[in-house]
Amino acid sequence: MTDIKSLTIKELTDFLVEMGEKPFRGKQIFKWLHKMHVTSFDEMTDISLNLREKLKENSTITVINAVKEQVSSDGTRKYLFELPDGNRIESVKMDYKHGHSVCISSQVGCAMGCEFCASTIGGLQRNLTAAEMLEQIYAIERMTNERVSNVVVMGSGEPLQNLENLISFLENINDKEGDNISLRGITVSTCGIIPAIGKLAQYNLPVTLAISLHAPNDEIRSRLMPIAKVYPLEDLLRACRDYFEKTGRRITFEYSLIKGVNDSPGNAEQLSALIKDMNCHVNLINVNPVEEKTFQKTGEKDIMLFKNKLEKNKINVTIRRELGQDIDGACGQLRRRYPE
Repeated sequence: MTDIKSLTIKELTDFLVEMGEKPFRGKQIFKWLHKMHVTSFDEMTDISLNLREKLKENSTITVINAVKEQVSSDGTRKYLFELPDGNRIESVKMDYKHGHSVCISSQVGCAMGCEFCASTIGGLQRNLTAAEMLEQIYAIERMTNERVSNVVVMGSGEPLQNLENLISFLENINDKEGDNISLRGITVSTCGIIPAIGKLAQYNLPVTLAISLHAPNDEIRSRLMPIAKVYPLEDLLRACRDYFEKTGRRITFEYSLIKGVNDSPGNAEQLSALIKDMNCHVNLINVNPVEEKTFQKTGEKDIMLFKNKLEKNKINVTIRRELGQDIDGACGQLRRRYPE
């Protein structure tokens, strides 16, 4: 059975033509799936009963269900979704002055093994389909009746390990016949899989690439992130420069501050020297404590010292606003708390 929500509008049109239908049906059904967010063929009221029956026989519509919702005092909403096969993933909706932003997962679990992250506990189960990535946004829009304007692919999983489905997701979410979310409003995060960064650059999409850096040198990064033992910082930064040259999109470096590990003034100086010649932005994040880990948050004074040191070295830097701190804020925590 074909998962038609994962198909691009061209793929959907080709699928329907093979079924003996007219090409215009592709756009018609795509709108039902990606603009109206229907969950069944019977809701497609301007489609003939005969075609609806043919679609039921030859295809499926992926739908995910919220099994848990946590609402923070700041309005942040965290969802635990159950997939058709029973696996569970997390998504987060955050409200800003500029609009509503959703952070989605790209995999069930994660294989990257980063020491400070709950997502990786239990390892990787599987990749998400494009439809399952889209459904996280559509389900939230259905439940809240609010349009999402920004998307961050930074939840559980490593998006660039799921590149083919990620590209289909980006094409569908950006399509003017669907949710029509601007690619410039989408951020894709990676821990630094260099070959996949090169492949993503070849698509020349105006998405923001966020690199999970979290350390100013290979020694610290290797302690925190196993991927650093495969791809050293020098090679990773070269890939980032190549990405900027190809796409013209400024790189974001995510840097989780961990008390006594990577948050000293000396670390800030090292980081400044590492990226001083790059068109980039540093997003400082105070690490989310995870039950199974021993890492602690950096104090507010030390965060400001770190930020000021970067700014004195002419590095563009912000401190990420902490949202959802009174709920299971860190990636993977809610899924761990409520297993299948």
